[in-house]
Amino acid sequence: MLENTIIVDGRDHLLGRLASIVAKELLSGQKVVIVRCDEVCISGSLVRNKVKYAQFRRKRMNTNPNRGPFHYKSPARMVWRTIRGMVHQKTKRGQDALSRLATFEGIPAPYDKMKRKVVPAALRQIRLKPHRDYCVMGDLADAVGWKHKELLGRLEGKRKVEADEWFAKKKKRVELVKKAEESAKGELEKVNAILANAGYD
Repeated sequence: MLENTIIVDGRDHLLGRLASIVAKELLSGQKVVIVRCDEVCISGSLVRNKVKYAQFRRKRMNTNPNRGPFHYKSPARMVWRTIRGMVHQKTKRGQDALSRLATFEGIPAPYDKMKRKVVPAALRQIRLKPHRDYCVMGDLADAVGWKHKELLGRLEGKRKVEADEWFAKKKKRVELVKKAEESAKGELEKVNAILANAGYD
């Protein structure tokens, strides 16, 4: 069942498992936005993943490295590239699927006020044994030359403060509605009885 756009919160998801599920959704025609790519996890220690990325960065075209392969340093592009490898991107169908994907570090403006979802089948707490090593994508990207970790930390700090204020206001509003309903309970019982008779349960 296709929805308008699914916004996935990448925090504490395992990269490969999340990528495969998102790739399947994209191929079926679903638009997907992944936020907080910097907090996606990869199994294996940071040292191991740094070594693997160093080996990956050595892969280049011998005669003209400008032609690729291109090695991205930002977490959002790393996630994007992982998913690209799962959608058969050299075909028209794969290119269309990839155009339905957007990835971001942190949670930028339009998406911070929207409902975000998690993918239970890709969550680290569920899929990775507790004693296994893992590393966070933001730390790996920072280690290989990504320069915006500190800036992102500041922006996310501001966003979380605003979100906390909004949530506190929401809780007050919910409490006021409950109090209003309790104070008008006698009147509402009569109204509810009439509505029930009319078929509104």
